[in-house]
Amino acid sequence: MTLGAQGSPRRAKNPSVSNDEDTRLVRPDGLSIRGLRHERGWSARDLAAAISTAECRATGRPVAIATRVLLGVEERNAPISYATLCLIAAGFDCNPIEILLEDPPEPEPPQR
Repeated sequence: MTLGAQGSPRRAKNPSVSNDEDTRLVRPDGLSIRGLRHERGWSARDLAAAISTAECRATGRPVAIATRVLLGVEERNAPISYATLCLIAAGFDCNPIEILLEDPPEPEPPQR
């Protein structure tokens, strides 16, 4: 499997995740991702290899994720698909929630 321009994987459907959830853009926590990578002493290329290995174990098919996608996530919290977030989490063997940036609460509308 390869990733498209928006970091969206092109792969067979996962029956437990709907297509809408799979392609929905989310904001990853780049600092958390970089911190996890540094804790392991990994380069971005090492993380990409761990992601490929994890996906191959899970599905029998390797995945290729560009290091530029990973670095964009780390440096700018670049939006990625939920499916890509799950791939990154699998590379770290963690829950995707652990590397998801929480959006600030919506401001309440002004009262009149």
